[in-house]
Amino acid sequence: MLAQFVYFSDLLGCIVFAISGVLVAGRLKMDPIGVVVLASVTAIGGGTIRDMAIGATPVFWINDTTYLYVIFATALISMLTARKAHRLPSFLLPVLDAFGLALFTVIGAEKVLSYELPSVVAIVMGVITGVAGGMIRDVLAGQIPFVLQKEIYATASILGGVLYTVSLSLGLDDGWALGIAMAGTLGLRLAALRWHLSLPVFNLRR
Repeated sequence: MLAQFVYFSDLLGCIVFAISGVLVAGRLKMDPIGVVVLASVTAIGGGTIRDMAIGATPVFWINDTTYLYVIFATALISMLTARKAHRLPSFLLPVLDAFGLALFTVIGAEKVLSYELPSVVAIVMGVITGVAGGMIRDVLAGQIPFVLQKEIYATASILGGVLYTVSLSLGLDDGWALGIAMAGTLGLRLAALRWHLSLPVFNLRR
């Protein structure tokens, strides 16, 4: 039951991140190929880097092509309905994105631990799973990656990875550890959105 929840939630996370890629491509007036590329790298870029780094090959979307079909369908539907997106509540996508970040972080950390790698590696790979796709998207779009700016985004992912690994080390079962880690990541990210929390910036100018 837990495995099914995680799997379908992972697909939901791919949908949300793919939509964010489509929106960036739309603002830059890319052609359909560019839209699909940005949607794809945003949705599966982080997980691909994770799998390659830990030797989990073929990477997850090659073993399960459902991810690709979901991304392609999301890109197509998003292109057809993008002009109606203003009718959706403005908070919906950021909230879903926060949920996707929380889930991707935990899934990334869990997969690394299943390869019996150290907890610190699991935390780092969890963060990469959650944020690297968006970084690739922004680089391809010629923008400073969102995660490298003052927004509390990667910080929330780091918190999730730490909570997950610590919970497991304390003997909690995987379901509780997953729930605690997701709640921590989601809570911090939503709090940052609600109260406009941010990290201090490094500035050499006087």
